Amino acid sequence: MIGYTIFGSNDLQKGADFYDKVFAPLGYKRCYDGGTFITFGAEGMGQFAISTPYDGKPATNGNGTMIAITAPDKAAVQKVYDAAIAAGGADEGAPGYRGDDDMKFYAGYFRDLDGNKLNVFCMGQ
Repeated sequence: MIGYTIFGSNDLQKGADFYDKVFAPLGYKRCYDGGTFITFGAEGMGQFAISTPYDGKPATNGNGTMIAITAPDKAAVQKVYDAAIAAGGADEGAPGYRGDDDMKFYAGYFRDLDGNKLNVFCMGQ
């Protein structure tokens, strides 16, 4: 349903370097680099993007806003989370099970270099 999502960035190159590392364990790469707009993903799927704000004002993170990225398994969740922290991201909740036991929802939470919150998760394992 969602074609792409965008987070604002105050340092696009640092942000792009961060997401290169974060998405590598999932096999996602830069798909487009237009100078003020960079997308990541894989052929035939929705894209994740970072961009300098169109209005020229500083990028800020939304209170209560989070993007969730699917992973194939718990090992991939751990790798993405570890890559985010190693690349300078902030911990918002180490990988582990959340919710009811029967959900088998396994997720790790982190913030990017601009303070945007993400989660990487898998289900049913």
